[in-house]
Amino acid sequence: VSLLGSNMQQFALSLYVLAITGSATIFSTMLAISILPRILLTPFAGVFGDWFDRKKSIITLDVINAVLLGGYTFYFFTTGSLSIGSVYVLVIVLEITEIFFGSAMAAVLPSLVKKEELFDANSLKTMVVSIATMVAPMIAATLYGLLGIQGILLLNTITYAFSAFSECFIQIPKFHKRPETINMVAFKKDFIEGLEIIKHHRIIRNIIGLGMVLNFCLGPLFSVGLFYVIKEVHGGSAFQIGLFSSILSLSMVLTPMFLGGFAKKVSIEKLLIYSFFVVSFIIMLLGLVITEGLLPSTSVFTYILVLSFVIGIFVTMANIASGTMFDATVPKEAMGRVGTVMNLLMVIIQPIGQVLMGVAMDWISPEIPFYILGVVMALSVIYYKKPFLQPLAEKEVA
Repeated sequence: VSLLGSNMQQFALSLYVLAITGSATIFSTMLAISILPRILLTPFAGVFGDWFDRKKSIITLDVINAVLLGGYTFYFFTTGSLSIGSVYVLVIVLEITEIFFGSAMAAVLPSLVKKEELFDANSLKTMVVSIATMVAPMIAATLYGLLGIQGILLLNTITYAFSAFSECFIQIPKFHKRPETINMVAFKKDFIEGLEIIKHHRIIRNIIGLGMVLNFCLGPLFSVGLFYVIKEVHGGSAFQIGLFSSILSLSMVLTPMFLGGFAKKVSIEKLLIYSFFVVSFIIMLLGLVITEGLLPSTSVFTYILVLSFVIGIFVTMANIASGTMFDATVPKEAMGRVGTVMNLLMVIIQPIGQVLMGVAMDWISPEIPFYILGVVMALSVIYYKKPFLQPLAEKEVA
């Protein structure tokens, strides 16, 4: 519930800022500032998630969001508008609470389900997140048109309050490890302990490494590369851009529903590696498809849709597999620290790939960056694959 509300709120605030300023610069700045709290506070959030009772933490954070949005709702009804500065503050505070909420939630799923049920649980989680991500902008845009920003602020105040109330009835095992004295010495000790777990556990290191490669390659591919090819190279319409985004989202929703049985016939380690290999070759195949003169221009968009849908399927399977392995491998009492470090690295690496993709698309033929991304991903899989394909006994020694 709070995930859907959070996505709706961010989208609605973007629409509001664009409507009152008409400035693309202010609009893009608002989207970009959310990364700063994540970079600065992630280490603290990870330790926080492992120190304090997770149930109390997530309830408290949802209550904070409800009170915050309730205050903004009252402020809007009193003044009739929100200043750009107040919107910036709201975006930053919501991002901060989301960072700490994610850290507290990191170990909840593996603590509630049995190890053999983690794959199914992660499949369901992936489907729910994908649906929330897909429908939130549509719902937010519709409600924004009907109710305005004040209506969405009020609705999300209720959403977060309901989420906090419902979380009161969830039984979450207590395995947090709070130090006797909370200070920077204790923080440093526990944060370094989390880094040591990553350093000395090859499987965890390789999961994080593959995740970074996936974000570095696929983030730019979909957010920059294919958008540019469809719109600028082939003169695609806004409808085609929307259809492309919908097809990609649909693949991520359907995969957990229909491929769970098939995926469980293969070990999750092999599923992860094979999925990455398939994606790397499809990216190179996309490079062939968009090569000028190789295929009729009328059919290029259709091929892009089909191949993107297939990529979405295998990326979703890889995400479910890596999430399951991560949940089963990382000690629950260190899940917050290790998980937030992984998430921070994912956040940092994607913009780097997007900038490089943008520069490449401006200076060289569009298909060449696709070949490069495919090769980078394939070589990365070869580099990281060994511990995933080792027999269990060898894996435990590693």
